[in-house]
Amino acid sequence: MQLLRLYKGLLLGFFCVYCSVISTFGEEPRLRVLTYNIHHAEGMDGRIDYERLATIISRLEPDVVALQEVDRSTTRSDGVDQLQRLASLTGMNGEFGRAMYYANGEYGEGILSRFPIVWAKAHPLPFRPGEEPRAALAALVKPDNGLPSLVLVGTHLCHQSETTRVDQVRHLNALFAEDLQYPVILAGDLNARPNSDPINILKVGGWVDATAPKSVIDYVLIRSLDHWEVVDTEVVDDKVASDHPAVLVELRWRSDP
Repeated sequence: MQLLRLYKGLLLGFFCVYCSVISTFGEEPRLRVLTYNIHHAEGMDGRIDYERLATIISRLEPDVVALQEVDRSTTRSDGVDQLQRLASLTGMNGEFGRAMYYANGEYGEGILSRFPIVWAKAHPLPFRPGEEPRAALAALVKPDNGLPSLVLVGTHLCHQSETTRVDQVRHLNALFAEDLQYPVILAGDLNARPNSDPINILKVGGWVDATAPKSVIDYVLIRSLDHWEVVDTEVVDDKVASDHPAVLVELRWRSDP
């Protein structure tokens, strides 16, 4: 009788391990992408508060984050390297990309990643005299959860001119829409409404709005040629930490699209 119970116990244990292995290997890997315009860390209460932003970011458990309106060593932000401060507070890797010099420092885009960042490069975007310079920060990240290496592109398009936004998205299409070396995700504050000319030009270029229909001007876009499937989208409008919501998209990588 004892041997029989032992035998049943071993069979049950083997079955549980088998089911666990099947579940683990059968689950296609996922990626949580966050885009967040942080308004140089100044909240709607007039306070610069890095801990508040870091708490929001960490609570959402993103794998990669595109940040807009990031100061680096400006007098406005008391000389703080905001990207590195947030990287330290969230325990993530970080890269900054300058869009312009500002207030004795720099101002532009930031990327955070819980995965290693292999390289990062800031691409200037076209603009006209009297407009703020803008950039697209591209970073190659190397996941450790079964996903392929991928490029996250974080950007912030012109808020002053639709014509300039059109020029900027055309430039983004030329840079990233048909790059076959890595999957590419485009995220950021595009200052463009759904079905506006800039968004439609991106769609014609092969991009898919992963935040629809919840997005307003903050987007995560994937390419139709890549193997992503949108699992969920969440808009977190804190009302105090920034003048923009944090927009989170969870993606699944389809091994057999």
